[in-house]
Amino acid sequence: MALAGSSGQPQQVIGRYALFDALAAGGMATVHLGRLLGPVGFARTVAIKRLHDQFAADPEFVTAFLDEARLAARIRHPNVVPTLDVVADQGQLFLVMEYVQGESISRLLKLLKKRDAVMPLRIAVAVVAGALHGLHAAHEARSEKGEPLCIVHRDVSPQNILLGADGVPRVLDFGVAKAVGRLHTTHEGGLKGKLAYMSPEQVRGAPIDRRSDVFAASIVLWEMLTHERLFGADNEAAMLEWVQSKPIPPPSERCKDVLPDLDAVVLKGLERDPARRWQTAREMALALEECIPLPSAAQISTWVESVASTMLHERAERVAEVESATSDAGHGRSAVLNELRAGELPTRADTPAFPSAPPPDVQTGSRSAALSLAASTPPSPQRSERHVALLGVLVGVALVMLGVLVWTLTRSEPVAGVAPAVTPAPAARPPEVPTARQPEPPAVSAAPPAASSAPAPPPKPSVPRPVKGGVDCSVPFVRDERGVKIWRKECL
Repeated sequence: MALAGSSGQPQQVIGRYALFDALAAGGMATVHLGRLLGPVGFARTVAIKRLHDQFAADPEFVTAFLDEARLAARIRHPNVVPTLDVVADQGQLFLVMEYVQGESISRLLKLLKKRDAVMPLRIAVAVVAGALHGLHAAHEARSEKGEPLCIVHRDVSPQNILLGADGVPRVLDFGVAKAVGRLHTTHEGGLKGKLAYMSPEQVRGAPIDRRSDVFAASIVLWEMLTHERLFGADNEAAMLEWVQSKPIPPPSERCKDVLPDLDAVVLKGLERDPARRWQTAREMALALEECIPLPSAAQISTWVESVASTMLHERAERVAEVESATSDAGHGRSAVLNELRAGELPTRADTPAFPSAPPPDVQTGSRSAALSLAASTPPSPQRSERHVALLGVLVGVALVMLGVLVWTLTRSEPVAGVAPAVTPAPAARPPEVPTARQPEPPAVSAAPPAASSAPAPPPKPSVPRPVKGGVDCSVPFVRDERGVKIWRKECL
């Protein structure tokens, strides 16, 4: 579908989302190019699917759709288009998805048919193998509590497999088919289109599981290999019968390039008895990868560009135009905001417009006015409390550093906290002559011994020393302030 319009103005605004041109339309919804515009200049390009009124007006469908969308948001895999948000606004229902630059397999096959060309076999196998890996991730998804969610897509078809310009296939629209299945009415021809890719147990209304998605993916692969419809009946009754009982020929009968190993993988996926089918999507994907060497993502990207270059380039230019117009750095977004506030665009009266942002300065393109306003605003109580807390931390650090300094200085003294004792010189006294009966007692120092880190040796008996020049040499040394012995010259 060609993109209409060249203006950066959105068609509608819902909350924080702006809807622009329609990218595709189907029996269930219309897909729009959109922009998520948040505060502080945050913006993101998205794809927004707007469901048709008959679905959004049904309360049972809306409830089921919201429930399934919450489950789909738990799927995280490179081969799955992520679900970002669901918006219910004024009787309308919107599904917000990640925007992927690419084309659906359905549209690529139509382009090839117009050129009388076919999809290369290796690319077809790579696309379905990637889709199967994405389906397996959905089948294995769990809740926040680790409980299995038992997600089944129920509508695997060429319309719901997107081949990106980056060469990566992705599955989209998880949960939509289950919600639609609760409605009692369908649009004309809609059920017929769905039946062509349903498993036998699904058309019978029997309980289904992941193996139903495997059957549908095998139908897609069979058609991509043969370039024909597998179940192409003219009416719904015949379609129901064909899905359940029509013989399924191997793809090699329609395409001679298909090898027997690939035939076997496809036919096993198309077994009508689920017990004889591939039990998981991952098993079938790995089997396909063993059958044939698959091309790289870069090779697939080159092929996509060669097939859909015109549409891809037109859409890329449109996306760039919309992003530039809604960029927070330019004047385009301000113009859109002003028009929205003035009511010049078709918005709902009670729908909020984009989050307001300060307009850029005309001279410099910066937000000088906003910065000046922020500078003149008095600090909040929270900011003052933070300043007080920071000051307390700095004071505490200073006290700790002071304590470390004092401790270091005191460690340099021989005895912490005690001044070193100096042994006073004994006063001169008259000499005493020792006798045999009365030996001279050993001299004892008047000062206590200095403390040291090593244990003091046991005291030795003093030996009487002669008196020289009237000085008692019984203790021939004194100690200085560091506790070091200084020998008396008179006693040497």
